[in-house]
Amino acid sequence: CLGPRCCGRCRRAAYCGPEHQALDWRRGHRRSCGQHAAGDDSADAIPEHNEFLFPEYEILIEPEEPEFPADSTDDEQGAEDTSKDTKEQEEHGATGIAAFKSLDEETLEAMAKHETEEEKIFQMFKKQIAAEPEQIIRYCRGGEGPLWVSGENRPEEKDIPNCVCGAKRIFEFQIMPQLLNHLQVDSLGESIDWGTLVVYTCADSCGEGNEYLEEFIWKQDYSMGCT
Repeated sequence: CLGPRCCGRCRRAAYCGPEHQALDWRRGHRRSCGQHAAGDDSADAIPEHNEFLFPEYEILIEPEEPEFPADSTDDEQGAEDTSKDTKEQEEHGATGIAAFKSLDEETLEAMAKHETEEEKIFQMFKKQIAAEPEQIIRYCRGGEGPLWVSGENRPEEKDIPNCVCGAKRIFEFQIMPQLLNHLQVDSLGESIDWGTLVVYTCADSCGEGNEYLEEFIWKQDYSMGCT
């Protein structure tokens, strides 16, 4: 559907906000806007924004398969990867030893514990999506919570506002970072990135008709410790 704002000159191009309007203006709307403002009979037609619109795809919905134990081949491959990772960590560790010598033991212990927990959470995230690495949405309304990429910047219950009807909002689905690859966001010349986008919706599913209702989204970025 069209965005709620439109170009004040040609009244044809629709946008969700001033940021996208400014971006579209720089990417070519300044050239076509004057022609439409001069009296194009098809003023109600949807304009062509080929340089701005994201590519379109069909979303296939499938239930998540239960996890099966890995076979011996996977074990061998895992051992090989672990050995490689260990060697790389040793090389990086030797480089950073001098920098850590100036820190006291308590600080080092706290840093080590934090990094270990972050690594656990991120490895769990990667393991969970390994079966379907191209998945862009995980849907589980009212069931298990979202799959977090980091232990940092996770909302508490007080951080999630109630719906306008007064009911609580509950987790419904999350948007995965793999979507960025499909959207080809690099072509926009703007920085768009996230670890995961978690959407909370009204527990009572309030609202009638075809009107859009405002819900709540929580953006979690990757932790600095994630690689």
